[in-house]
Amino acid sequence: MTKEDYKGMWVFAEQENGVIEGTVFELLAKAGELKAHNGEEVIAVLLGSGVEGLIPSLFAHGAEKVVVADHPALKEYSARPYQQALTQLAKKHSPSMILYGATPLGRDLAPRMMVSLETGLTADAIDLGYDEDGTFYQTTPAYGGKILAHIVINERRPQMTTVHPKMFSPIAPLEGAVGKVLRERVDVTADDCYTVVETVREENAGKSIATAEVIIAGGRGIKCQDDLAMLEELAGLLGGQIASSRPLVDNGWLTHDKQIGQSGATVKPKLILNVAISGSVQYQLGMCGAGCIASVNQTGEAPIFDISHFGAVSDYRKLIPALIAEIKSRKYSTAPQN
Repeated sequence: MTKEDYKGMWVFAEQENGVIEGTVFELLAKAGELKAHNGEEVIAVLLGSGVEGLIPSLFAHGAEKVVVADHPALKEYSARPYQQALTQLAKKHSPSMILYGATPLGRDLAPRMMVSLETGLTADAIDLGYDEDGTFYQTTPAYGGKILAHIVINERRPQMTTVHPKMFSPIAPLEGAVGKVLRERVDVTADDCYTVVETVREENAGKSIATAEVIIAGGRGIKCQDDLAMLEELAGLLGGQIASSRPLVDNGWLTHDKQIGQSGATVKPKLILNVAISGSVQYQLGMCGAGCIASVNQTGEAPIFDISHFGAVSDYRKLIPALIAEIKSRKYSTAPQN
């Protein structure tokens, strides 16, 4: 086969316990945009056991066709059975590309598929597109985030990439949307190398920062752990959540679930206030989609100001308490309103 014989954009429809991973809907939307350039069909590939009920949501979010393989050995994610199933499907249908979310599951499965299909893989892409010559490229940070690299898989097919969550916006679901369902039989066996004895959902003390509408984030410039109390107070007054860049997590001041960035969570709040954060590329990737970005830093040349809608070159120890006092004054004032 030549590379021109490969057709169809596949989105791996990751699911767990009957719930589609949100990144899948983002990738379906992006694949819909890419279709304007390549004219290829947008296809979701669904593996699992008893997952028929998930098909309508894939159509509602932009899939034109759903390839589904339902097998008892695929009930819970296990690397070898999933690799076997997806390899069989890909070799049968020859898609031109396969897109995966850069989730723990996607990051485990995609490299295995790269070996099975003897093709290339771009990890943790932040954008996908076509250049002026019509060549498909994947953009990913390189050299510690100092540059953005455009990677091209010229000859091998399918072209594959894992995409960082929240890089694209899903389309509004179109209820009642329909498409073609292709039910496939796969020859897989359960992996007897290990047994899942119990699955326990992690209990978080608060809501996930990924769903927060307001975030107050602290960075390396926070001078001591006690200063986080003022950020938490401000977050509470605004009905938001506290978060941080990587250094505060490395210091043990906050847990990893509060970390924003390429190695943490990707967030899209209505408002994020960055406090004493310089703004590395890795951090910016995790929050650049916020509706309003405000930043406080003592250094006027800090990179965070390049993407901020509002900024203050100031000592946070002076500005944040003043901001808290002003909010309290307005929020709790009993003075008559004009």
